[in-house]
Amino acid sequence: MLFKIASIAALASSIAAHMDITEPCSRFSPYCATRPPLPAGILDYDYSIDNPIPYNGSVFKSEIQWTKPVASWTAGQPVTIKFRPGGAAHSGGHCQFAISYDNGKTAAVVHKVMKYCFFNGPSNTNVADVLEYTFDLPADIPASSNAQFIWIWNNAIGNRELYTGIADITIANSGGSKSYTGKSAIYPNHEGYGSIPEFNGNYNTGLSLFENAPNVVVSPGSSAAPASAFEYSSSAPQSSAEHNFEVTATKNFAERNFYPLSEPIHTSTDSACTHGELQCISGNSGYRRCVWGVWNFIACGAGTACVQTSTNAIVCARV
Repeated sequence: MLFKIASIAALASSIAAHMDITEPCSRFSPYCATRPPLPAGILDYDYSIDNPIPYNGSVFKSEIQWTKPVASWTAGQPVTIKFRPGGAAHSGGHCQFAISYDNGKTAAVVHKVMKYCFFNGPSNTNVADVLEYTFDLPADIPASSNAQFIWIWNNAIGNRELYTGIADITIANSGGSKSYTGKSAIYPNHEGYGSIPEFNGNYNTGLSLFENAPNVVVSPGSSAAPASAFEYSSSAPQSSAEHNFEVTATKNFAERNFYPLSEPIHTSTDSACTHGELQCISGNSGYRRCVWGVWNFIACGAGTACVQTSTNAIVCARV
């Protein structure tokens, strides 16, 4: 009962400010000490910069870059990431820090703080103990005048949410490195990336998603997606009069125009599975998808049922 009360308090606070990065300055944040002018077409700063990322769509608040870089970093040297004080820290969770050279399409993790991000250990409060992290950039991270730093956070308690920040930076490297290989950044609690349940005091929750993430190669020339990365289809939904639902042809399960889904039912490792595999569950009330060896069970929305349209395509169709 005590935990339930704490969890409810965290949910109630979800309308308050959350965590966001101020150094380097996330795109269009109004809360940084210094920031570049807004680019053409952007009329104001993003005062909702600390809101969670919606389940569908882009994993970033903006894919438009600053008018100039907000930080200049050097490979092999320490960098410091700072967060705005006063945000709800939701008892910690998992944070990834990554570098991209293609505006976030692919990103390699260069540092991570698992379990207790914003805290020094387990916590049941919303007030962060830690507001900055310093770590060394890898010595072989390539130089670029157009790189992106990405921060990703999955909170420990409260609504199952995803928070991200993206900042435009430069990187210097006199060593001539052409590419960097690291774990691919992942975005749990966003469509196609699996979900992390509320920790309920177990700070190991969700760690397998990060441990099983594939490697990715990033470079200023062309970043290569991991071999088991999610593949996206740009095809438009096609109407099916026979079944009265929309079918989106996909190569994998990341891009689907489904009717609204509920939160995941649970995660299980009861049986081995192949990454990307999809199956309707008994009774067709939902489906399960395999995310790097872990089954994630998802319920279909009210008034819909699971329909498997091909080996790697499922829709929740109106019934």
